[in-house]
Amino acid sequence: MNEATDHGYVASVMEAVGLGVNFIDTSLNYRHQRSEHNIGAALEELFRTGSVAREEIVICTKAGFLVPDAIPPGLPGAEVVGDIHCMAPEFLDDQLERSRRNLGVETIDVMYVHNPEMQLSSVPREEFDARIRRAFAFLETVVAQGRIRYYGTATWDGYRRQPGAADGLDLAHMVEQAREAGGKGHHFRFIQLPLNLAMPEAVLHHGGNPSLLDIAQSAGISVVASASLLQARLSGNLPEDLARILGASTDAQRAIQFTRSTPGIAVALIGMSKPEHVRENLQLAGIPPLRAEVYQSLFSRG
Repeated sequence: MNEATDHGYVASVMEAVGLGVNFIDTSLNYRHQRSEHNIGAALEELFRTGSVAREEIVICTKAGFLVPDAIPPGLPGAEVVGDIHCMAPEFLDDQLERSRRNLGVETIDVMYVHNPEMQLSSVPREEFDARIRRAFAFLETVVAQGRIRYYGTATWDGYRRQPGAADGLDLAHMVEQAREAGGKGHHFRFIQLPLNLAMPEAVLHHGGNPSLLDIAQSAGISVVASASLLQARLSGNLPEDLARILGASTDAQRAIQFTRSTPGIAVALIGMSKPEHVRENLQLAGIPPLRAEVYQSLFSRG
């Protein structure tokens, strides 16, 4: 969290948008709000110069974690778990307003409840369901107000757990909570979870059940993959046979190629704070995704 990194993020966002990227993901708690401020500064300049129009960019952020200097007075302590997480409507309302100011936009395209599965370590499933329904009902009201367009859940572990896990999230059940909160026309339309060469759970079938991606497709939910490079751990030293199948020029590109080629993934996210990394990674734009049969071969034995 320093000025040099701030400048790098601003420059990277401007470079990425200039090269055709139109999907930006952040969170109020990333770098204690600095990431939102950096993206807001880049967007302000891009809009000022006419380099891009607001409606050409999808802007996503998240709320759920308590962030230093961003904790509202009168926070409902009974709904805070582990001293770090809350999804009470009044808390989400406060966080949304901070994000709109930080990003300099009237409307957030996608607002995620951030890692809601953290609540399951402290409250029973019935109470969790009640809390997520209240959160979704609140988010439906702010859609109607024009402060957001859609909402969803951005998770790390929740959707990757085995079916029936005590701290797991069942996507079909979450959709039911959204229907109870917002009716058939609810705006719960996005989920986010890690999907990469080391974390392929969203693709897998357990005991003949549909995969998470199958369930999302049936429910009309867009799936956004985070951690495409697993915090840079997949940007080097990939096995030669894997590199040969994935193609591309660098291991970072190959790891991104796996994620972007996954059937059912709408967006593969990459965190970049250097314009040269933006340019390197976006060379993939000139390469088609893997063919389905080539992608499936990555899961074959022998």
